[in-house]
Formats: sequence, structure tokens, C-alpha cells
Amino acid sequence: MICPRCTGSLTRKQRTGRLCAHCGKRFALDPAVHGTGMHDLRIRSVARRGTDHGRLKITLGQLWYLSRTRNYAWAGRDAEGVPARIRWLVALPVSLGLLLCAALTDGVLAFAASVAGAAVLVVASAMRHRPAQPPTSQIIPSEAVFRGLMNGAWTAAYRHLPDGVIDDARPLPRPRGASPARVPPPVSRPRALILCTDPLVSRFLTANGIPDRLDAVLLEAVGAQGAERSTGTGEADGADVSSAAAGAALQALSAYGGALPVVVLHDADPMGVLLAPLIRGAQPGRIVVDAGLPVSAARGKPGVVRLARQNRFTDAEQLRTVAGLPEADAAWLAAGFWSPVAAVPPRVLESAVLRAVERALAAPPPGPLAEHTGGFLTWPQDPQTPHSPRARQGRGTGRPGAGTSKKEGPRPA
Repeated sequence: MICPRCTGSLTRKQRTGRLCAHCGKRFALDPAVHGTGMHDLRIRSVARRGTDHGRLKITLGQLWYLSRTRNYAWAGRDAEGVPARIRWLVALPVSLGLLLCAALTDGVLAFAASVAGAAVLVVASAMRHRPAQPPTSQIIPSEAVFRGLMNGAWTAAYRHLPDGVIDDARPLPRPRGASPARVPPPVSRPRALILCTDPLVSRFLTANGIPDRLDAVLLEAVGAQGAERSTGTGEADGADVSSAAAGAALQALSAYGGALPVVVLHDADPMGVLLAPLIRGAQPGRIVVDAGLPVSAARGKPGVVRLARQNRFTDAEQLRTVAGLPEADAAWLAAGFWSPVAAVPPRVLESAVLRAVERALAAPPPGPLAEHTGGFLTWPQDPQTPHSPRARQGRGTGRPGAGTSKKEGPRPA
């Protein structure tokens, strides 16, 4: 291992207690203890790229996604076989009856009954049962482990998080010289609204002043997990949960005029892809731009964070009819797979929000022939500059969502 302080080569014995035997200084992470990839130099490099070499501020949750070493997602599995309790509840009385018949009779009938009773016991013991399993996923290291290391070992060694990284569990730091009572004034005359369903992304946008730069108001909507908690049991059907999330979003939008365009920034999950169509249906006079992570990019591109959870919100048919998704994308979401927009590289996320607001402001008022093309985010593709030929080509189309989104064929999650 290379010492992050003096760049000296250290053996296992030379870094006991995370102290360098050459310079005597403490470092934070040891790959032999904290897992592959958990090294100070790598985390610093990841943070440097994530902040675009200090230009952006990113949250600790975003740094966790960027610093992941492995990501797995497994589809759910239906139950197979007969449970052991039911199996023996049937097999034991049948076998006992056959053996009793063999004891009370003789000859061929007794022999056949005894053989049948033994066969029932053998078959019951040989049968196997696999219980149903919901869709599951795993990111290594886990979020709890990573946050504990950064707030514990890292801050103990360096007294603060990597440059440009803020702890999203704490309030944003005030600018230097600002009094506690001095807060940034709200946008007096906003030009657009940004509706975000992910708290990490909201904190990222606020920390970098992106809504203020765009003269936009940032609104937070209820995401999939919040909608599930609001139902109490989490077993409501997809229409009820979708309506609850859309109702919360409409309530947040009700304080602003219908002439303001809204940009919806969401995860690639069932709740996210349904949110923009439901808002358009409830407010047909408002320009609604779907700037969320496209399902096709989350499903088909390598390097994308893919997660899985039990889907209690909607089915593939509703995703096809309401959200207009292709068959493969709708089936992928209905199976429980999803991808968080907070895991998109911050530079790409910033560029996507800027482009989405720009196109929302330039879009014509919605009408019977107006097109709403969703999915500005592409991942992990680099953002296009405003003066690039591709960006000029996309801007010249005059319709939201043109130019960057791609759809690919299915790949294993």
C-alpha cells in the first residue's frame, strides 16, 4: 500500500493502526481492513473527478455512489415446491394409515400397503422447497459503512471530508461573513420550476446555486419510498400510490402560476416515469419537461447503478399506457429494478438540468400537437457544451428532449 501522506510503500506491518511507519502520520482507510478500493488516494481522486476539480460541490451520498466498488441486482423469485409443514402434514397421516392397513392385513395387500407407506415417507423427505424471494440489490461498500468511514476514520485523520464534499445529513454551511439570520432571498420572479424527487439531488442543486443561476424555484416531491410510507402498509395498488405522489407534486406546484414551465427530475423507477404524465394530465396548460433518468439508459448502459426492490406501485401495463414506455423498459421496472438519479455523475447531472430548463423556457405552449419527449439525462455520457454542433442540432429541433437520449436493447441487470 502507498502512504497517502508521504507516498512511501508500506507493508501490512508498517501500517498498523493506520499509522505510517515512515512519516508517522495517520491515514484514514486501509484496503486490507476496509475492503478493496477503500484507499485515501482513490477516494480523493474520485472526489476530485466528482467535483469537476473543485468547481462543484457534491453530497456525501453522491460520493458513495461514485466510490462504489461493486453493484449487484437480482430479480425476484417465485416460490417453488411444497412447504415442509404442509408436506409432512399430508404425508404422515397417509403413511400411518397405510402402515396400519399393512398390520391389520396379510399377504399381498399387506406387502403393498407397507411399500406404499414407506414410499410416501421417502417422497416427502426427498421433496424440496424454495421460498419466494423479493428483488434485492447490493452496493459495496454499503451506504452505512461508507458514511461511517467518512465521518469517522476520514475526519479523524484529516479533520474534514474531501474538498468539495458536503455531508447531506447536516445543514448547508453559510457563506463566510453571513449572519445566522441572513438567508438567501427567494427568487422574486422565477422563470421556471424544478421538481425533484431525490433529496440528494436537491441538496446538490442548492449547494451549487443552480436554481438561482437559472432564476428557478426548486421544489421537492414525494419519491417512491416516501409514497410507500404514506400508504401505511405499503401494499396499496399502483394507482393509489401514483395518485398520492402526483397529488403531493401538484400541491407543491399550486403556489406558482400555471404559466411557469416545470422540469421534473426523477429516478428511473415506476413513480418517476409516471409523475410527469400525471402532472400533464392534471395541468394541461403547463409546459412539463421530463428530465429524469431514462429507463433505457439505466437498463442498457454499462456502469449504471442498478438497484432492485419490491414493486408495489404499478404494473407493466400501466407503465406502457400511462408513461408510454416500450415493452422491455416497462417489464424491467415492473420486475422491481430501478436506478437512482443521484448516482449520475454530478457534471452530467448539472449539464442535464441546465439543458432541461433552457429547453423548457424555449418550448412552445402545449397544445394538441405538442410533443413531450422525456429523458434528458444520459449516463455516463459526458455533457455537451452549448456551442457544440450536437447541442446546436438538439436546440434547433424546438422540442423538449431531443438530441441526447438513447435507447438500447436489453442487457442483464
